[in-house]
Amino acid sequence: MTSVKILGLFTCFIVAVLCITPFIGLNMIIAKIDISKTDGKGFAVLELFTSEGCSSCPPADNLMAKIQQEKDGKAIYILAYHVDYWNRLGWKDRYSSADFSKRQLEYGRWFGLSTIYTPQVIVNGKAEFVGSEESAIRGAISVQLATTPTATLMLQAHLDREGLRIEYQSTKTGKSSRLLIAILQKAAQSKVERGENAGHTLSHTQIVRALQNEPLNITGIGSGIVLLPKDFNAKDWEIVGFIQNQSNGEIIAAAKADLNNGDNIKK
Repeated sequence: MTSVKILGLFTCFIVAVLCITPFIGLNMIIAKIDISKTDGKGFAVLELFTSEGCSSCPPADNLMAKIQQEKDGKAIYILAYHVDYWNRLGWKDRYSSADFSKRQLEYGRWFGLSTIYTPQVIVNGKAEFVGSEESAIRGAISVQLATTPTATLMLQAHLDREGLRIEYQSTKTGKSSRLLIAILQKAAQSKVERGENAGHTLSHTQIVRALQNEPLNITGIGSGIVLLPKDFNAKDWEIVGFIQNQSNGEIIAAAKADLNNGDNIKK
């Protein structure tokens, strides 16, 4: 397996030869896809690896915000992970985490990449793109929305004294699958004072503030407790769960749990 290394500090990303997938052929034909008109019962989990210290990341952040606004009820789930390896260049991203850098490294191993970079977007754990490649990413979303999932996931949750209790029901997940629960802050802005984006105010969408990995019960039915960030509130945050094959990174099911009146969550 190819080892993964962090991108050199003096460039924001390296455009490497990307994996050749059916997504790419589709994107060469379709310049832009109206996501709201895409039919099908599939889903698309978009995982963006970004940083406030990367000058090439704001266009990718803006693209994710645009897709979030345009999804029109489609099963599109955006998760923005702020990595920490840009922090050493003079600006510490307050949303960054070493855990998110490790997750990106894991994707690098799954894809057999020689390096990781920002901005990077992973779609359903199956294909990776430079995060600002709009037509390619839209094409991948279209393909996944038109693909009927083989597995299913349903989530319910409620707040209790221990944290957020997640109850799940899944089918056809496989032995190597695990449930990941992402706690998302819907939006935020940061005024960057140093680094490559010094002097700019950056807008962020669907910021992953916590990610918890849970084993799936053999029956497909179970529950777990998720610890919430201290600044969590029901209005400005949301919960997304997805099932991922730990052998190859493929995401096989996903669902969102919306907070209702601050104490209930429903699918």
